[in-house]
Amino acid sequence: MLKRGLNSVHPATGVLFHIIFILYTILCIVPIFLVVAVSFSDELTVVANGYQFIPEKFSTYAYEFLFKDSTQILRSYGVTILVTATGTLLGVSMMAMYAYPLSRNDLPFRGPLAFFVFFTMLFNGGLVSFYLVYVRFLGLKNSLWALILPLLVAPFFILVMRTFFKNIPSELIEAAKIDGAGEFRIAGTVIFPLSVPILATVALFTVLNYWNDWFMSLLFISDDKKVSLQYLMYKTMLNIQYLTSNTQAAQGIAQGGSAVELPSETVRMAMCVVGIGPIVFAYPFFQRYFVKGLLIGAIKG
Repeated sequence: MLKRGLNSVHPATGVLFHIIFILYTILCIVPIFLVVAVSFSDELTVVANGYQFIPEKFSTYAYEFLFKDSTQILRSYGVTILVTATGTLLGVSMMAMYAYPLSRNDLPFRGPLAFFVFFTMLFNGGLVSFYLVYVRFLGLKNSLWALILPLLVAPFFILVMRTFFKNIPSELIEAAKIDGAGEFRIAGTVIFPLSVPILATVALFTVLNYWNDWFMSLLFISDDKKVSLQYLMYKTMLNIQYLTSNTQAAQGIAQGGSAVELPSETVRMAMCVVGIGPIVFAYPFFQRYFVKGLLIGAIKG
């Protein structure tokens, strides 16, 4: 039925959809090119003439200004990569192991356990209690675990994974049980290999959550050696804005009495480019799993 429905689509309609998605893709890509172009532009030219796709005057001063303390940036890159990799691996594993039992109808106390997940989506203890738990009770101040644990489990992702696991035929589980497989073996050799599309999707969103997080560093990290890349960029931008609005402070850091050029516009774009970093290369890796997930859904239909 699904195949007959797809074949009944008029060719002109297919061409129209392709044009719409091509235009939408261009609209998504164009701002990235603009950000890169502005980051390689001269600050005075940008202030005078605005943003341009082709730099009127090519300049790398924004990157030179940003990488004056390259050691700190590289260290923050390492912290973010370590936190993202560790948090994603542990988070996806824990959420999958929680979601799979919830998808089984024979799980004891299944209702209360599912309600516990749903309840945490609606209510939380507030920022003060959140901070006290991690600092006073767990003692994670200035610890990398303070950047990992708060984002480790997302209730929404657990519910999404549970829904996907429910769609896996129960006959596969029964067949594995007949062959003598235990619950852990069933999950590891039957359920999770069939759930790669949803696991990859959750992993991608978890990677994005960790990579773009700066708030946890603001709350728990006061040691500059352990701050994340996004928080370092955020703090750098605040310092530039302060110096730009405070003439006396800018003159105070001037060398030899000369004015210091602060590329506030171009350095903002340079920080966007630096902040994107390796995360751009994660999308092509996960894309094939998204396509595979769509194909699996079409076959089931």
